[in-house]
Amino acid sequence: MDIAGKVIVVTGGGRGIGRALCRAFSRAGAKGVAVADLDLDSAQQVAEDIDGLAVACDVSSESQIQELVATVERQLGPVDIFCSNAGVALGDDATSPIASSSNEAWQTNWDIHVMSHVYAARAVVPGMVRRGHGYLVNTASAAGLLQQVGDSAYSTTKHAAVGFAEAMAIAHGDEGVRVSVVCPQYVATRMIGVDEAEPGELGEGVITAEAAADIVLEGIREERFLILTHPQVETYWGRKFSNYDRWLGGMRKFRRALMGDSKILKLDELHRP
Repeated sequence: MDIAGKVIVVTGGGRGIGRALCRAFSRAGAKGVAVADLDLDSAQQVAEDIDGLAVACDVSSESQIQELVATVERQLGPVDIFCSNAGVALGDDATSPIASSSNEAWQTNWDIHVMSHVYAARAVVPGMVRRGHGYLVNTASAAGLLQQVGDSAYSTTKHAAVGFAEAMAIAHGDEGVRVSVVCPQYVATRMIGVDEAEPGELGEGVITAEAAADIVLEGIREERFLILTHPQVETYWGRKFSNYDRWLGGMRKFRRALMGDSKILKLDELHRP
């Protein structure tokens, strides 16, 4: 899809990959970019930079997503591309079994990583079908194809996000609605504990949010379903399904290495230079 002249919504647009996407869409000639974020101040800062539209939105609320779309369509026009990008990372209790994470943590992950995509689709897909074109870009994670050691609810809901994107692509692809699912690995944002204002030296395999956004835009232009910011994820994914038991054994070994003698996960080890 050609990005020039399009009306685009980005949730989680105030920081991280979302902010980088907003800026990249603006540079690519979008007609208008709506920067949606729970934190209105951060959304306004990005919107001011790109002459966009800032909208406060809690993506776990279907009514707020409906209002977001209504606001954008009143002020900018029909939504051509909806980037459902907001996310959270709460982590497991490092000293307890992973199933001991609270119901509230699981529900938060489910609402933000899965239902927000469902709510967005409900809000924009009918109009896209009527017009015969439109694009959903759903941010999942490499954890949705593999696993995130130390965050079971995150990994589980990201798997579900990939599944929902597949369902949308199958159901609406013949009606002109394109779907991409973005599965980033390590991107230098606060999600992995990086100070976005002063990221410093990046760890091995960590890329900037700007680099990730450029890859996403390339994927949209090519209308690729699976957009990977880290090509090696495809190799790991292939190994997983070629020998599931061996992959699980390798992941257990990886987890033991992170724990070391302390028997407590040290996830910061993943991102050190």
